[in-house]
Amino acid sequence: MRIAILATLALVAGAVWLRAYEGTSVPLPVVEHVASSVGLSPEAVPVRTGPVPSHVPEMPAEPPPSRVSAAPLPIATDAAALREAFERTPDLYDLSSRLAPAVARGEPEALWVDSRIQDYCAGFAASPAGYAQDTALLDQLGLPGANAMSRARARVAQRCGRFSPDDGITVATILQQRQVAAEAGHLAAEASLAGMGVPLEDTPEYERDLVERVRSSGDPDAYSALSTGMGIAASGRQGMSDQVAGSQFAEFAWQIAACRQGLPCGPESTLMTQYCANGGVCSRDPGQDFQSFVYDAAIPRQGAEHVDAMVDTLIQSVSRQNVQRTM
Repeated sequence: MRIAILATLALVAGAVWLRAYEGTSVPLPVVEHVASSVGLSPEAVPVRTGPVPSHVPEMPAEPPPSRVSAAPLPIATDAAALREAFERTPDLYDLSSRLAPAVARGEPEALWVDSRIQDYCAGFAASPAGYAQDTALLDQLGLPGANAMSRARARVAQRCGRFSPDDGITVATILQQRQVAAEAGHLAAEASLAGMGVPLEDTPEYERDLVERVRSSGDPDAYSALSTGMGIAASGRQGMSDQVAGSQFAEFAWQIAACRQGLPCGPESTLMTQYCANGGVCSRDPGQDFQSFVYDAAIPRQGAEHVDAMVDTLIQSVSRQNVQRTM
């Protein structure tokens, strides 16, 4: 049993390291909750922090052949339709293939969603057989936390089942797609680069302007994408003064604000699945949505009102902008 628990720890720690490298940090209170669910000390779970390298290798001139094989079917490329497709399609390989023409044309929304598909499926695509073996190990453990992680990984495997190492999904390709989309004016892609530690510009003025643009947009994808950069990583940064930033509470507030503005945050949403499958951050209640999970597992009771106030500040800024636009 001890060997099995150590194997789980190694798997969770490795997955958390990968997600931190790709830009999705796992807040310490959540790590503590996950560790306790499998009977481990939080100090035993090593979490890598820090931004991704500033140098991003160039993406190949053409996508890997397997991504553009059959003649892709047309698909609507507006933000709402693609967000819905990304959340609900059972076959993300098919969606990526259908997006291929728009990606090749450099359409920002298609680039953004395709980068999200790659991010979601990267762990599976790197080694489908290894992914299945790790999931089987979790099944054998029979622990509540392990079972939840196994279920989330099964959802990823089902939706990403046709991806393989030949598709060449890397951190560099994901960043490159988002950079192209950001430079074409896609706000969520631009916010995600900042959240991952590689903003389009590295100045306090740019930081502050980006935060203000995201706050006034009401775009749930942009709020969510920026959230990782508004936590501890923003502490002491000149451009973050007077902003909802600089603490783990701030990171939660941005993410909860995204949920309240329409980002899918339900029990089997992409957000909850990635937290659990990639980082081992799983709710003990399979019916819990992200907001309920955070308030239940990651925020002490005395901190709940503080987070509520932060969320209200972010939501009110959107409301004020909407009023001004109608006047």
